[in-house]
Amino acid sequence: MEFSQLVKDRYSCKKYSSKQVDKETIVKILEAGRLAPTAKNLQEEHVYVLQSEESLAAVDSVTPCRYGAPVVLLVAFDKNNVYTYPNSERTTGIEDATIVATHLCLAAANEGVDNCWINNFDPAKLHSALGLPENEEILMLLDLGYAAEGFKPLPNHFSRKALEETVSWK
Repeated sequence: MEFSQLVKDRYSCKKYSSKQVDKETIVKILEAGRLAPTAKNLQEEHVYVLQSEESLAAVDSVTPCRYGAPVVLLVAFDKNNVYTYPNSERTTGIEDATIVATHLCLAAANEGVDNCWINNFDPAKLHSALGLPENEEILMLLDLGYAAEGFKPLPNHFSRKALEETVSWK
């Protein structure tokens, strides 16, 4: 799909069908995340493909926002392998993992896989429930699946501020 059309058409799916996403498609999506740029090419991201009953139950225990998706990608990063800005305590873990997550989100849409970026959950509870390594911090969850029949983007999806309201030229 042409990129500008892809970003216009992609929306947050809030209701999924039971149709499964095949492994080949998931791997294509994951590959796009793997190719995302990270500071100093540290590649500190770790993506978990959650699709077992146990893993999805863990997701459901911390958020109502899975919406029946058959697959959830969990994007985390290694807190011990991040770039620290010069003369600062700020690190690139969150921003690098966000770039990876954005690649995953757009790659899924490009593959015809509906998705929803989830940030309405308790990362600490999910971290514990899944038994993730202590050095990893969860950034977000990404539902993957196919929209339920008749489901459309929410009305506010198409509401956007004018460019002049969000951009300044100096």
